[in-house]
Amino acid sequence: MYHSQFYVFDGNMPVPVVVRNYTSKDFDELIQIQSECFPPPFPSELWWNIEQLTNHVTYFPEGALCIEVDGVLAGSLTALCVNFDPNHMEHKWEDITDNGYITNHNPSGDTLYIVDISVRPSFRKLGLGKLMMQAMYHVVIQKKLVRLLGGGRMPGYQKKADTMTPDQYLQEVITGKLKDPVITFLLRCGRLPIGIVENYLDDVESCNYAALMEWKNPFIK
Repeated sequence: MYHSQFYVFDGNMPVPVVVRNYTSKDFDELIQIQSECFPPPFPSELWWNIEQLTNHVTYFPEGALCIEVDGVLAGSLTALCVNFDPNHMEHKWEDITDNGYITNHNPSGDTLYIVDISVRPSFRKLGLGKLMMQAMYHVVIQKKLVRLLGGGRMPGYQKKADTMTPDQYLQEVITGKLKDPVITFLLRCGRLPIGIVENYLDDVESCNYAALMEWKNPFIK
């Protein structure tokens, strides 16, 4: 099980942080965090429910991480294992994650697939999302998986959809001409885009598109 304790800095002030696996004691707070992170127009039915969270800690507890800041639960990151074929990238979030229930978790899979990452808005200046992502890289290495993968929402795309394709938008973000709240964050985490998938998620801001973002295990050739 994962447990890492260290400090982050709020300005010049060191603040104690713990990254650990979440448990049933955290469920109510995790649902509250989802409501803060994904307000309307994001569909509220896509927030976690108790059954989903129970499955996360039952099917793949190693992929259920949360982060505490000075004892306050501030975010979570959830994953499952799947087999992934780079030659057949098209999929939907609901299919590859079983609608977030992860009953299709494959212990023999070669890929750690990110189901969700959430950080409370009031804590985002501390870089907690990147820290949780790095913790998941540790899981990839420990389990000797080929990669970490996930679909990144493109919430800035809606404003540009009339003038550019999703691929063009992604390239503009990669070159730094545009910034996207999610894709730019994932780039900063070390994730690399490998393609665009359509109808990934019911997501008005992204026009239902997502960028598949990968991190390859550097110890696997």
